[in-house]
Amino acid sequence: MLNIILEASQNFCIHQIREPHVVLDYTNKMRTVIAYVDITMISGKKHRVYVGATLDFAQRVTTTLLEEDDSDEETLIDMVLELTNLIVGSAKVIAQNMPECSYTMATPCFEKIDTFDIKHNEAKTIKVGNDEMIIAIKEI
Repeated sequence: MLNIILEASQNFCIHQIREPHVVLDYTNKMRTVIAYVDITMISGKKHRVYVGATLDFAQRVTTTLLEEDDSDEETLIDMVLELTNLIVGSAKVIAQNMPECSYTMATPCFEKIDTFDIKHNEAKTIKVGNDEMIIAIKEI
């Protein structure tokens, strides 16, 4: 499941941010804006997908999508919620081609602005320049 969400995340970087990115196998203990969305697989299994963006990554996305260079905390939170919706929604479209991976999704929720210390089953980090976004998933 993480691979499908990671593919959608990379598509976002390619088509929206339009800057080179790398995928890393670690999660930093950096201060991040963290949102999550619950998904229910067609099999009935439930997962929680977390998106944790550093403040600079969130600002990069806000600048790209809203043309706003110095956003307040509330705007950055809203942007990470929207980013979570865009990525997991895009992954849902990709998963439709694989019936065993199809899922429904809930509305994204704000978790916190803090160190990404959430327990998860799998995670990857996408790095654009010095800015990072963590994608993590856990079964619930």
